[in-house]
Amino acid sequence: MIDESSVLKIAKEDILRVLGQAKEKLSLREIELDIKVPHAFLSEAIKELEGEGLISAEQESVKLTERGKSLAEDVARKHLALENYLEKTRDEKAAHRAAHILEHYVSEEVINRIRKLSALEAEGISLINSRLNKIGLITDIISSDYGLFERIVSMGMFPGEEIVLTNRLLGDSVIVRVKNKKIALDKDIAKEIRVLEYGRS
Repeated sequence: MIDESSVLKIAKEDILRVLGQAKEKLSLREIELDIKVPHAFLSEAIKELEGEGLISAEQESVKLTERGKSLAEDVARKHLALENYLEKTRDEKAAHRAAHILEHYVSEEVINRIRKLSALEAEGISLINSRLNKIGLITDIISSDYGLFERIVSMGMFPGEEIVLTNRLLGDSVIVRVKNKKIALDKDIAKEIRVLEYGRS
């Protein structure tokens, strides 16, 4: 389950992206139709963005400030890098949708790893077949279920992130480490994650 602070962060980034793509001021209604978050989150996100000096809200319309334009370009650049990478394994529409989910979770470091992965043209193996305690770089999440895809991503597992399979449990689960978190995954979920092994943890 995604917490309220994460929804607010996503709403803020989406507002910046939508305004950056429009390159002009938009009405609150146009923004609300595009990003599809509850009105309370939209109002709070706009209030915070205005307080941060990234947007200017007048009457029923909103536009980017110069500082906001720079951040909107960063969001768009991140989205484009993800979309281009994901188009290797998905059609254009599916890559676009997956990139919209991922853009809110990945750091610049991960974007740089994704660029390197693009150069390697490596697909990786299923996480379930990965060797124990071997560092793997996630190359893809092959699930076509976007609810599951977002759940996996919200746990910190996405293309370009490091992951280590630390344990296989009796039954249907495995234990993985992502950053400093240990996570128990159902084997069916682990099968959806592809990794490129490259070192020992």
